[in-house]
Amino acid sequence: MKSIVNNLAVEYEDHGSGSVMLFLHGWKDTLHTFDGLSEVFSRTHRVIALDLPGFGKSELPKSSWGLDEYVEIVWAFSEKLGISVDVIVGHSFGGRIAIKGLSQGQLRAHKVVLIASAGIAQTHTARSLFFSLVAKIGKWSTFIPPLCFWRKTLRKKLYALTGSDYMHAGRLKETFLRVVREDLSEQARKISIPALLLWGAEDTETPVADGKKFAELIHNSNLKIFSDAGHFVHQEKTTEVIAAIKEFIQS
Repeated sequence: MKSIVNNLAVEYEDHGSGSVMLFLHGWKDTLHTFDGLSEVFSRTHRVIALDLPGFGKSELPKSSWGLDEYVEIVWAFSEKLGISVDVIVGHSFGGRIAIKGLSQGQLRAHKVVLIASAGIAQTHTARSLFFSLVAKIGKWSTFIPPLCFWRKTLRKKLYALTGSDYMHAGRLKETFLRVVREDLSEQARKISIPALLLWGAEDTETPVADGKKFAELIHNSNLKIFSDAGHFVHQEKTTEVIAAIKEFIQS
């Protein structure tokens, strides 16, 4: 299905009936990352999942966005559908959106499930150094042409250390840099609704240390760590994740 929200075409799926569960996917992903969960929860809930702008079948934003713009589009989308959300489920980047939106009251829900959520600043790591250097070199190369060539070499050298998110961001590279530089520690402290934190023990994108930090910051939270699972724990341990979410919703 398509809905025009804030002049952008947003793809979404809407299944089932009952209290609403809103699913927000991660960076480089689509709504289909939640297919295993949606199939089960749509039997007892109204399950709504959208392709965030710039991903899947949704339209690419006409300019670079920050986290606030993504919160705004999710809010506007919910208003357009006239829904009152009971549970927000956010994976990785989707977790960022949920944390930011809930903390400032623009997004509302009774409970939130954060799956391998991003949002904790990665200090003193190759990954954070990379993002900082790319931002600076992008400005310097405007005035020092030789840096244009050096920038490409630097990106390739650091690629193995930093992962593929930035390298594969395409037209969303500036948006990606704006988003990942925002630390949500203080926003997480403001979340008062019950929160379930689900993490894969082998996650290298948002390590377990991030989950433990969120568990400290979010007062009413419970962290569950799944062994032999990585960043896409909801796909690797679907049955176990569904059971954990069901228990959380029913409690």
